[in-house]
Amino acid sequence: MEATKATSSHFIKNVVIEDLQAGRVSQVVTRFPPEPNGYLHIGHAKSIWLNFTLADEFGGRTHLRFDDTNPVKEDEEYVRAIKEDVKWLGFDWDALYFASDFFDEMYNRAVLLIQRGKAYVCELTAEQMRESRGTLTEPGKDSPYRGRSVEENLALFERMRAGEFPDGAMVLRAKIDMASPNVNMRDPVLYRIAHATHHNTGDKWCIYPMYDYAHPLEDAIEGITHSICTLEFEDHRPLYDWVIRECEMESTPHQYEFSKLLLTNTIMGKRYLRQLVEEGLVDGWDDPRLPTLSGLRRRGVTSEAIRSLCEETGVSKSNGQADYRMLEHFIREDLKLKAPRTMAVLRPLKVVITNYPEGQVELLEAKNNNENPEMGSRMIPFSREIYIEQDDFMENPPNKYFRLFPGNEVRLMNAYFIKCEEFVKDADGNVVELRCTYDPETKSGSGFTGRKVKGTIHWVEASQAVPAEMYLFESLVKEDSEDAEDFKDRLNPASLEIVHGFVEPGMRGVEPQTKFQFNRHGYFNVDSRYTGGDRIVFNRIVSLKSSFEL
Repeated sequence: MEATKATSSHFIKNVVIEDLQAGRVSQVVTRFPPEPNGYLHIGHAKSIWLNFTLADEFGGRTHLRFDDTNPVKEDEEYVRAIKEDVKWLGFDWDALYFASDFFDEMYNRAVLLIQRGKAYVCELTAEQMRESRGTLTEPGKDSPYRGRSVEENLALFERMRAGEFPDGAMVLRAKIDMASPNVNMRDPVLYRIAHATHHNTGDKWCIYPMYDYAHPLEDAIEGITHSICTLEFEDHRPLYDWVIRECEMESTPHQYEFSKLLLTNTIMGKRYLRQLVEEGLVDGWDDPRLPTLSGLRRRGVTSEAIRSLCEETGVSKSNGQADYRMLEHFIREDLKLKAPRTMAVLRPLKVVITNYPEGQVELLEAKNNNENPEMGSRMIPFSREIYIEQDDFMENPPNKYFRLFPGNEVRLMNAYFIKCEEFVKDADGNVVELRCTYDPETKSGSGFTGRKVKGTIHWVEASQAVPAEMYLFESLVKEDSEDAEDFKDRLNPASLEIVHGFVEPGMRGVEPQTKFQFNRHGYFNVDSRYTGGDRIVFNRIVSLKSSFEL
């Protein structure tokens, strides 16, 4: 299927080709290994796309594995959400694993390290450990517990597992080299104590492996051939290799790093996203302003557009940000032939066509998609009273304003020419109603060849119009705000505007997650959270046009 089509050439793909040709691997096995401590964002989509498409292209396998080694922050809710996101992107895993499936094996390998003199139990506090680790230019100092005997370490580690010590009392550390130029190799922590109930294993364990220890073991146990991760793990690769080698694993996976997918004008750090959600600054993990996959899906972004973005940005070792407008470009490209057109008035102004017969309603034909004739057409009502956009009328217009103003004539899309004769204001001086006349000879599609008008505006017939809410989004963060001390100071207070308008009667009862192009306004998606009963909420996915070019 399209989700697994061949990827463009890149350095990791070239490694895979060389490994297959040289016989170093017989089948490509990759994995996507999220920690279930939050919802996935668009940066994760790049890793999902790369792992699945790469394995599929060479007839391999991809595992979905949850790195659930920290019970304090993880939850079954996140597991369910991650599964849904992966499937929504168009991928399906060949096997499902949890790091916790391998806790017994990890413990046994830790015992092996102790027996081989490669690990020890350390009672330094976290602060003392930081102080003794050294700097990039100065070596670290050995822990006073580094010289413990194998027997003492084995006994203490077993007591840690038995729950005899409180959180933070001691850890198991690798015994590598406190003078290593790579700080990650200076006796890193392998296990810590955490008396917490695990979402998968309950209260079986009170010690949990650290990510840098668990991850390479999981890869080796599962038979992963190409362990693909982002660039921040490049300095961790020597430790990855050390764990596999010193734990005497039969399978030897190799780690490869690539640059993250980052987008302009948004927040992608998981801890910041969590803070936004927990402090109620956004409407949950699926807020349409967030770069989470659930938020993008609720907004109406298509999985096809995200996969196209991943393909276009490519796979490299060069960090950089992708312009958010690039994603918007792919959304438009994906929806332009799929989304039916409809008319919607976001900020309504009532128009009375004074010479149209009272009580008469006629049906006019409108195409569902001008660029895709196969989508056919629909019939829309027209009568004496309609709604137009407030900004399609001006009492005192500037030059080259071609919409309605006193004495001017415009075409109503799919309908007639109308001419503004007069207008009505309320007590505050706001225009609340227009009174116009129409020319019955100018019906759209009638072959009328008389005078021409420069302006065409959309409309909705008033008596059958369906009330709707439209959520209009701007960037969640202000441009040029990277220097703000508190990330919350970067938030754009105008990132959401809610307007109340009308849509065509055929939109009544529309299903959530249905996408439309609102003429002149952009692409909109029926909101999946608030739409129901008589309430319809539309999220604007993207405007119709952009200056961005690939």
